[in-house]
Amino acid sequence: MDQTTQRATQAERRAGRTLSPQMEGMLFGGIGVLAFSLTMPATRAAAPELGGVFVGLGRSVVAALLAAILLFCLREPLPARRHRRGLALVALGAIVGFPLLSAIAMQSLPSAHGAVATGLLPAATAVMGVLRAGERPSKLFWLGCIVGVLAVLIFAMTEGAGRPQLGDLLLLAAVALGALGYAEGGRLAREMNGWRVICWALVLVAPVLAVPLFLTILRHGVHASPHAWLGFAYVSVVSAFLGFFAWYRGLAVGGVARVGQIQLVQPVLTLLWAALLIGEPLRLPSILASLILIGVAFCTQRLRNPGRTG
Repeated sequence: MDQTTQRATQAERRAGRTLSPQMEGMLFGGIGVLAFSLTMPATRAAAPELGGVFVGLGRSVVAALLAAILLFCLREPLPARRHRRGLALVALGAIVGFPLLSAIAMQSLPSAHGAVATGLLPAATAVMGVLRAGERPSKLFWLGCIVGVLAVLIFAMTEGAGRPQLGDLLLLAAVALGALGYAEGGRLAREMNGWRVICWALVLVAPVLAVPLFLTILRHGVHASPHAWLGFAYVSVVSAFLGFFAWYRGLAVGGVARVGQIQLVQPVLTLLWAALLIGEPLRLPSILASLILIGVAFCTQRLRNPGRTG
């Protein structure tokens, strides 16, 4: 009966679509990337004053409270047993691993390092899409990924990311875990909708995060400027919660590997936000690198939709 209901729901969705799956995936994926593009600058604003552990864990706890309220108001049933392992992987990667490690790293690293890390996420997400979501992108698609990674490295040099530091290792680990959370969330979103995936993953992991967060507050206190609290509010409400509504829907509809490539433009958006909000100059080499990233993202969207196995 459960499978029959699921097929009927999918048929209704297909019948009511006005956009192709590829265009719908790009649209919602793009909204998610736009929401995430302010994450690193906001984290950079919050972490030095509030601490990386507080920001990395606190954002997820705040988002979990919002998710719990939404689930309660809608009277959503508990997720099926078969989904719980996947939700645990989403929590490990997207809710705990990426936010915590990146927040700790951004206590001492400049924003350019964080932008480079997010620029590496598309290739990592494509790999996880193969491993976790059963997708099989074409050889041309992988070529596009390689060009995208090279473009990110150009972006790093033009933006003066500097020599690798210890914090960069944390960012690389954050990228790997974030890609795992994205790919698994995209896979689950095909069955239970993206907003349910992130809400239940947040609620299930919140009790585990609340204890170390409470101990951190007791030990160090919570004192910060309004600027830092604004950054924390953004990563809690948008980066850790609302952004995933659109992002997981895009991954589910358009394919994890393919839609994940839209993140190639995220460092570009981060650069633009930095110019608009804090007055950082836009230099010609950076603009050229940005155009390469946008071009690669566009080309990968034009390639054949990655196939799925199973």
